[in-house]
Amino acid sequence: MNRSADKRDRENVVRRLRNRETKSEFRTAIKAFDAACAAGDKVEAEKAMKLAAKLMDSAVNKGVVHHNTADRKKSRMALKFNTLA
Repeated sequence: MNRSADKRDRENVVRRLRNRETKSEFRTAIKAFDAACAAGDKVEAEKAMKLAAKLMDSAVNKGVVHHNTADRKKSRMALKFNTLA
């Protein structure tokens, strides 16, 4: 390989790790939201939903996930949250 290909490989490794971390953060937030919903804790679910939405918006801005994917997940969380009573 040439120097530019080597550099591209190094850049891709860094980006892949950064993207994996970003995805992992918002997936964990979604799981926390689901756990709060399962427990019926509306206050905790609302906190988790806000955090998850913030992390998803951040991932969209970084180009890690498509904006439609984030919007779909946020919409489903909102529907699930609204069924809690």
